[in-house]
Amino acid sequence: MASQIHYEVFRRVGARGGWSLHDVRSARDDALTLAGELMAGEKATGVKVVKETYNDETGDYLSLKIFEDGHNQVKLAAAAEDAPHALPCFRPEDLYSYHARCTIARLLSDFLARCKITVTELIHRADMLEKLEATGTLYQHAIQKVAVAQAAATGTPVQQIIKNLNELATKAINRVYRDQRSGLFADTRPEAFAALAVKLAGHPDGAYLFNGALARSLAGAEGWDDKVARLLAIMEQAPAEDGPRALILSSIDAVVAEILSGSAALADLMGPSENLGAALARLVALFLGEAPDHAKNGLAALTRHFEGDSLPEARTAIAGRLIAELKSNRRLCPQSMVDELKTLRTLANKMVLGVGRYLSHDDLVAAFTLRSRKLVAQEALGQYIAEAAADEKIDRILFVEENIIGAENKRQLSTYMMPVLNAASFESHFHNPKLPLLARLQRLAQLQTRMRRSGFVDVSRAEFAGRLDRLAVAVAARGRLFEMLEARAPGPVENAVTLLKLAAGGMFTEGALADEARAKILFHLGQPGFLAGYMAQAGASADREKIMAELMDMLGKAGIPAETGLKSIAA
Repeated sequence: MASQIHYEVFRRVGARGGWSLHDVRSARDDALTLAGELMAGEKATGVKVVKETYNDETGDYLSLKIFEDGHNQVKLAAAAEDAPHALPCFRPEDLYSYHARCTIARLLSDFLARCKITVTELIHRADMLEKLEATGTLYQHAIQKVAVAQAAATGTPVQQIIKNLNELATKAINRVYRDQRSGLFADTRPEAFAALAVKLAGHPDGAYLFNGALARSLAGAEGWDDKVARLLAIMEQAPAEDGPRALILSSIDAVVAEILSGSAALADLMGPSENLGAALARLVALFLGEAPDHAKNGLAALTRHFEGDSLPEARTAIAGRLIAELKSNRRLCPQSMVDELKTLRTLANKMVLGVGRYLSHDDLVAAFTLRSRKLVAQEALGQYIAEAAADEKIDRILFVEENIIGAENKRQLSTYMMPVLNAASFESHFHNPKLPLLARLQRLAQLQTRMRRSGFVDVSRAEFAGRLDRLAVAVAARGRLFEMLEARAPGPVENAVTLLKLAAGGMFTEGALADEARAKILFHLGQPGFLAGYMAQAGASADREKIMAELMDMLGKAGIPAETGLKSIAA
């Protein structure tokens, strides 16, 4: 989500006066113009403009001085000059901003879940604020957490920040008490909110008063699904006029987003799931506007709105929740690594369909890369391959490679491959004479084919494929493969056809073994009378051109170019 930016205009009066905040503007040009007017009108001996950018991750503001002018500038250390201010909010109204509501949601998540309310309901309902104040410890702990974070960034004493925050919060709470006693928050029926929006659209505190009425109307809701259903019913009756319609849509969207951002609310709304993977699959379906089975009224209505690409803030909240869960340490399917990887791939294939305004491709790749990193860690991967047979270990490592992303993750995964390939148990398995020779060679060829298609770096891929080929050559030599085949075949035609069929059936690893097989095939093709004997086998009535075409096709599957084959064939 885009960062919130504002510009603070400071002025200094007198030769050695300190800086004091004069005004806050949302536009850069407005702030610079105001600073110039203060200097031109001799209302200050110094002015400066500081750009404040809210950091979504830390909840702090990044300060950057963009302008300073004055008749007598006081030199300060750079660290002190650009230090962020102790308070992120200056007026009670600031506590209703998007970022302030996000901070409140983090600090009071347990209280909100226990009372089954959203942040918007809390800061507009006197009964809930009174209940929060009555907790005492919880309320003060929230204040202290913000104060400690601000003190660490500014150097301002914690006690001073706590005092300022308490004063600010008290003013905001008393305002709600006063406005509710005065009847400013209307008790409005759902069908009357359109008229209320028309009335408040041009009011300076229109959003505050509308949200107050909205919060009161949700007080009697029976659970989160009922709240969503009530909110969307109000939204669907929004008037056509731009101002009132925007007021209703933005207010409803913000409250629904708060519901979807809360763990307890979302779990209640979506219903129980077998594991995190199943829960995320349902959440992805909701994000894409796919109606879940047996959905309650609120959830079904919400899905329809997502399908129609409305409620942008709510959809952004869902996208953020999906990314956060993918980055978490919780396993998607704790009982099975195979199910974990399959679920991860399924989620990736579904979520990529939603990349756009609400879901960043870079964020999605970063989340799946981070989760992939956890799957190639020693603890997870070691447990997955520990009990597998020698050749099955390679299969499992390749299965993991096919279902993870990230070059570094694949490099890490490749470090597990060579120890398995070089293990005595792996070599012993393929030299076991109790297993059919051709079956062992075919298995090695299959593993090599998957290896060569893998996403490992070229050097590693070539090294792994070469190791399999060297083992296949040793297995074929110990089993006297080519001698055995020649003993069974009465002549060059039978020998060549047998080797071609084995090559086409994927019996030979690419490298030295396949090269040896191709050399023997070309040797048999060059034996006197090969072509006559090959045609004789097909029968006198056979189509000679068709027979030659089939032979060329078999040569191609064995990796022998048609031109080379034709030159080698002896009449």
